[in-house]
Amino acid sequence: MYDAIKNFNEQFAYEPEIINQENLVQKKSFTVVGMGGSNQASGLIKMWNPDIDIITHHHYGLPQIALEELKNRLIILSSYSGNTEETIDAFLEAKDKGLAIAVIAVGGKLLELAREQKIAYVELPNTGIQPRAALGFSVKAMLALIGEEKGLEEITKLAESLRPLDYEEEGKALAERLKGFVPVVYSSYPDLFIAMIWKIKFNETGKIPSFYHVFSEMNHNEMTGFDIKPSTKELSSKFYFIILKDVKDDERVLKRMEVLEKLYKDRGLPVENFELKGDGVWHKIFSVLLVADWASYYIARGYGLDPEQVPMVEEFKKLII
Repeated sequence: MYDAIKNFNEQFAYEPEIINQENLVQKKSFTVVGMGGSNQASGLIKMWNPDIDIITHHHYGLPQIALEELKNRLIILSSYSGNTEETIDAFLEAKDKGLAIAVIAVGGKLLELAREQKIAYVELPNTGIQPRAALGFSVKAMLALIGEEKGLEEITKLAESLRPLDYEEEGKALAERLKGFVPVVYSSYPDLFIAMIWKIKFNETGKIPSFYHVFSEMNHNEMTGFDIKPSTKELSSKFYFIILKDVKDDERVLKRMEVLEKLYKDRGLPVENFELKGDGVWHKIFSVLLVADWASYYIARGYGLDPEQVPMVEEFKKLII
């Protein structure tokens, strides 16, 4: 896992090739079906360009929207292993309904189906890393399938401009502060995928509980759970709050972040801010994600755990067969 994080920027030099490109149906709207690390690319692409009509489906089958609407979309089936049960189920339903589909995978059943049926697909490099560590590959593959040449051109520059080791000490220091705590990550709604991915990295790499929420929705519900009283103080004592701030956030949201920080600190809750910054949107996204990568890595090491493997996921898969 250390090497996967250290060499992460090299993924942006990858040039995705669309196999069976002649069978790729051009659409202006997209639905991405994927689970875990395989669905994160679509949210980040939406952050890069909010005007792109791309939605993500995290379930079996297809979104419960009108068939005519689905026919106007390219259905992208994304599964790093190629064997994700929910994604294969969606593939079969999309094929049965005659929808335009494309596939992203390293191998597995999904890639077999795409080859057999001559469906457009991108075969990701099989480097042996975990799906959550292959986000650069996944984003570039998805940008290629949706025809975003500008996005590909911009993100490729990260191979040179993004230096993962620059964020190691920051992440390691955060891991030290988080020792013994459960992190809760907050962001604005437009940045929710970053907050979600931070939470996932703490879970999968750090092997600890973690949660996320967004402004301003959490001001209407979640924060009241931390209005510390003597009888509930012990319940809140294990939480550590991280607020991801973007100077481009709505001014009203930035004010809410400041006020919430004060309210939490007044109640003795630990809070800190991380500013989203960088040379362009892609750099801003992936630089702050690298902080979470390093923090999660060192959290696992601090607890004497393996930051790479996810044995509980493997155990779960065997039990549902």
